[in-house]
Amino acid sequence: MGDGMAGMHHHHGGMGTPGPFNLDNVLSWSPDWPFLIGGLLAIALYVAGVVRLARRGDRWPIGRTVAWTAGIGSILLVTSTGLNDYGMVLFSAHMIQHMVLSMLSPILLLLGGPITLALRSLRPARKGSGRGPRELLVALLHSRYIRVVSHPAFTIPMFIASLYGLYFTPLFDYLMQYRLGHIAMMVHFLAVGMFFFWPIMGVDPGPHRPGFVIRIIELFMGMPFHAFFGVAVMMASHPLVTTFTAEGAPAGTDLLSDQKLAGGITWAFGEIPTAIVLIALTLQWAKSEERQARRRDRAADRDGDAELNAYNAYLASLERRGAKPAADAG
Repeated sequence: MGDGMAGMHHHHGGMGTPGPFNLDNVLSWSPDWPFLIGGLLAIALYVAGVVRLARRGDRWPIGRTVAWTAGIGSILLVTSTGLNDYGMVLFSAHMIQHMVLSMLSPILLLLGGPITLALRSLRPARKGSGRGPRELLVALLHSRYIRVVSHPAFTIPMFIASLYGLYFTPLFDYLMQYRLGHIAMMVHFLAVGMFFFWPIMGVDPGPHRPGFVIRIIELFMGMPFHAFFGVAVMMASHPLVTTFTAEGAPAGTDLLSDQKLAGGITWAFGEIPTAIVLIALTLQWAKSEERQARRRDRAADRDGDAELNAYNAYLASLERRGAKPAADAG
C-alpha cells in the first residue's frame, strides 16, 4: 500500500483492489508520514514538558499524560494503519477515520491539558530579549482570532458544516483526488473537534470558560445535527459521493450497503464522546465542589471560626435576654 495511496488514481493503474475489509488488514502497519512524525513529535514534546516540571519538583497528573498519549495513539490508529488505505476506497472506513479524528482524539488530547502544560513548562523570556514561545502562546490565547474560532457560535456551526458541507456537496470528491486534500481534510476534522470540545472540556485555559451547565448545553447542541446527518446518510438511496467506486473497493462490496454502514457509524458514534465528556464533566464538577468546600474550611481555620463564634455569642445573648425577666419574677 506504500504511501497511503495517493488518491484514487492509483487503482486504475493496475494496483489491484485491497483485500477484504477485516481486522487483520485494518490493523496492518501502513504509515502516513505527516501524521506519524507529527504524532511522535507531539508525544516527545509533551513528555519533555512533564520531565521539566518534575525536575522543578512540580507534579503533573499521570492521568493527563495517559490521556494525551491515548489521543495521539487514536490519531495514529486511523492514519497509519490499513484503515487509512481502506479510508481511500470505502465510505465506512473513511467515516470511522472522520469520527475518531473529530470526536474521540480531540477529547483525549484536551483531557491531557496541553496548553496548561505548555504554560507551566515554557520558561518566560529573559528581560530585554523580546517575546519567547511562552509570551507568544499567551498572546495567541488572548487574541481576537482565537476568541472567535473557539466561540460556540463559531464551533458548533463549523462542527455541523464539516459533516453536511463536506459530504452533501462536491467538496469531498474534489479533495479526495489529491493526497494533500486528504491530509488537509484529516487535519481539519481534528482541528474542528479540538475547537469544539476545548471550552466544553474546560481542562485548559481559553477565552471562553462557561459554567458546567452551559458546557453540557453546548455539548448537546451539536449532537442532534450529528445524529440527523448519520440518519440522512443511512436513508440515502443513491451514492452521495463519487470517490468510492466498485472498482476501488474490496471485491464484492455493495456500495450502497457500505454507505448505509457509514451513516450508521456516524449516528452511533455520537454517543461515545458524549458519554466520555459527561463523565469527565461530572468528575470535574464534583472536584470543583470539593475544592470550594475545602476553601470554606480553610477560611474558617484562618479567621478562627469567627462565624461560629459570632453565632454562639448571638445564642448566648438570646439566652440572657430570655433569662432576665424570669430572674426578676423570682
